Formats: sequence, structure tokens, C-alpha cells
Amino acid sequence: MKLVGGLGMALLLAGCTIVGGAPEPAGPSAPVARPMVSDFPVRVGAPYQIAGRTWTPVDQLDYDEVGYASWYGAELEGAPTANGEAFHPAGVTAAHRTLPLPSYVEVTRLDTGRTILVRINDRGPADPNRLIDLSAGAAEQLGITESGMVPVRVRRTNPVESERAALRAGLSVPERLDTPDSLLEIMRERVARLPLPTGYVAPPRRGEGWRSPGGLPSVAAGDVPTGPGPWIVQVGAYSNRASADTIARRIGAQVVESGNLYRVRYGPFSDAAEAQAAVARARRAGQPGAVILRAP
Repeated sequence: MKLVGGLGMALLLAGCTIVGGAPEPAGPSAPVARPMVSDFPVRVGAPYQIAGRTWTPVDQLDYDEVGYASWYGAELEGAPTANGEAFHPAGVTAAHRTLPLPSYVEVTRLDTGRTILVRINDRGPADPNRLIDLSAGAAEQLGITESGMVPVRVRRTNPVESERAALRAGLSVPERLDTPDSLLEIMRERVARLPLPTGYVAPPRRGEGWRSPGGLPSVAAGDVPTGPGPWIVQVGAYSNRASADTIARRIGAQVVESGNLYRVRYGPFSDAAEAQAAVARARRAGQPGAVILRAP
């Protein structure tokens, strides 16, 4: 799963891996036994910043929001998540900016009604217009294969211990009942009023299925902010140097150390077209969270 901005020291000390772009899930694979992890202690965490915006974690039992989901995958295998666990792409986990670590949510695709149970154990995404970043295993179970991002509902829940244990072990649990069309329509109207995430491309129409929120056009790859250049393309920002180096090597970018973060980026570019080409390159390489920023 990546990002813009700085993090609070409390998250960095927790081994935080901020997530943001996403390679395509590798496809079905046999479950792999993982060392058991614990649901205790539950960490809420101190306020922190991403791209100049402050996020305040909160233990909100009735959390229920709509937005957009992306995923992140194998490039962070074994890297520490924000609560100190090792990230395993095949597990059914996710990154969220404010919910306690760990916590459990039901994630519903608003174009299909499909709902799965997911364990939150990381912080992210960087793009404020994305609500949640899923592991490759969660994305696969939710059926996200044709598009890097989909509209979703995220609702906090309190599953039984057998389901918690399965997710802690890196396994999935049976899907929930599909959400009725009448409720989906209400949530689709809600998400249609939200800003589209960077790099969002509406999934193809399926029969009479919903295609894009409110009929809004997809975001064109490479939109440049207003104002003069030069520009950089920010792919992600990581607290772990090895993770940043792995991403940079894979996509041909560079790592720039900035305080306690390691930023993966292209540029700077004095020409807007070059910046647009670079952000399109990053997204084709599986990093839909890449954004164009004015160079510092």
C-alpha cells in the first residue's frame, strides 16, 4: 500500500508503515501458517500528520463511513505495521488513519454489495480522499481485480473470537450477507458527494450495475496542481528505509531522506508534461497513490 507528509513520533516509535500505492494482488494462494498475533494491547495513538493534515486516532465504537478503498501488496512483505506486527500481503488486513490498532471492520463494495470482515493493524492511506487501504488478500476476497480503487462502506464491528483468531492467523472468514440494493443506493449517494481520490478510475459497467459515483468522470492520470513548478512526483513516504529502497528499485525512482521519513519520488521536473508522464509511470507500476506536488 505510500505517502506524503510527516508522522507523529508516537507512530514512528511503533514501527509505523504508512501505505499508499498498490500492486495488483498476486491471485489465489494456499493459506500460509503465520505466527499468532494478539489483539492486546489495543493502541489508539497520538495525533499525527500526513501532508500537513492532522489525524487524531479515536476509539469510535459506532464508526460507519463511506469512501474509497485501494490495496497494497508484496513489496512490503515482512515490514512492520503501525502496531508492530509483520505485514503479510496474503492476510486479510487493512490500514486506516484513525481506528484503534487492532480493530475489526466490515468492508462493503458499493458497486456489488459484497461484504468481508477485515482486521485493521496499520496506519494509512496518505491520500485524504481514500478511506482505507486493504492488503492484497483482503482485496482478493472483496473481488478487487479490475480496478485499483473501489467505493466502499467501512463499518466497525465486534466479531466472535473464532473469526478474530482466523484473521490473526492470516486466514479469511466467510463473507457476510450481501447488502440490500435499497441500502446500497443510499450509500452510493453519500459517496457520490465525496472528492475522488488521486488516480481513481471507475470500474467497467456490469449489466445494470453502478459504474461511477454520481456519473462523475474518472480522474485523469497526471493532473498538475495550479501554480508554478518545478514539480516532483511523490510515490510514498516510509519510516522503514528498506521498504522505501525496495519500492524505489522496483519502479526506478529515488529515495530522499527527510527527518524520520524516507520519501520515494521522481523529479524535480521543470516541465509539467514530464511530471504528468512520471505520475502516469508510477501508477502503471502499481502505485495509484502517486501524486504531483510542487517541489520544496
